Amino acid sequence: MLDWRLKHQDLQLKYTWKLSRNATDVKRNQIITVTDGAYTAYGEVAPNIRYDETPEGIEHGFQLFLQNGGKAVTTLDELTALLQHLPLKKALRYGIESAFIHFACAQKQQTLAQFLNIAPCTEQATAYSLPIMPVSDIPIFYQKHELGRFKKLKLKVNAAQAHELLDALATISNHPIMLDGNEAWTDADELLRFLDTLAAYPIDMIEQPMPAGSSTHAYVKQRSRYPIIADESVCDTADFDLISEQFHGINMKLMKAGGLMNGLSLLKQARAHGLYTMVGCMIETSLGISDALQLSAGANWVDLDGFMVIANEPFGLVQEQNGTLSLA
Repeated sequence: MLDWRLKHQDLQLKYTWKLSRNATDVKRNQIITVTDGAYTAYGEVAPNIRYDETPEGIEHGFQLFLQNGGKAVTTLDELTALLQHLPLKKALRYGIESAFIHFACAQKQQTLAQFLNIAPCTEQATAYSLPIMPVSDIPIFYQKHELGRFKKLKLKVNAAQAHELLDALATISNHPIMLDGNEAWTDADELLRFLDTLAAYPIDMIEQPMPAGSSTHAYVKQRSRYPIIADESVCDTADFDLISEQFHGINMKLMKAGGLMNGLSLLKQARAHGLYTMVGCMIETSLGISDALQLSAGANWVDLDGFMVIANEPFGLVQEQNGTLSLA
């Protein structure tokens, strides 16, 4: 029988993490431990209120997992069947599966890439994200965090201040900019008018500018001069025929994919439909980021800076130098 544990991990952020819909200075994640006494492994859960995930809900779901046979699983197939049967949040499913897969890797003396049968990827350049902040703070933030070392920058915006925020960043940097709306626009024509004003800026792509349930994604895609990338519109499942009509690519995050295996499946399906791929993250420690890094080979965009926002990052599993991540 396996011994499973869950503990809360309060993560102090280096600065206020503000998106178009919320802001926070502290993030409470959970660390899952699984052991048989000889081998021990860990997985991370980064709940996101956008997907109705809370620390309390994660705790409840974890107890449900234990009560329904979690301690008795011996294979990944058994675990997968159990997780599919239980009404668990996506981030929790990922954390449990990640812990078990790393446990199996330890037992079998395999790397994660060997276990998953994927090409090894232990180093990758990442973008760095700027949260929403007062426009006047952008030059200070850019210099304080030495953002010139990153090849690409991602700028979080809302509809009201998007142009001012973008102008402030582009004035001090010529890096390609990934513009992330986090569903901020509700009017497609208003969004397109905004996009038409961006020709002078080094825009690399636009990430999820409209709500996931909007009926006008395809309308925007047909008229946008920039790649439109689905984030909130693709979680653990997706109608890829529809997604390919609405977007140019997807952002796969393991926390919303619900697991490593499903994350790989989403990337494979996206590529089969001719879509761009991006590997992103939530605010996570290097425990979660190390998984995503190893799945990022061949991605068109990599945005795995979530651990760099954390002041008390506890694991040190990933290092960053000159904008490039590597496994420690």
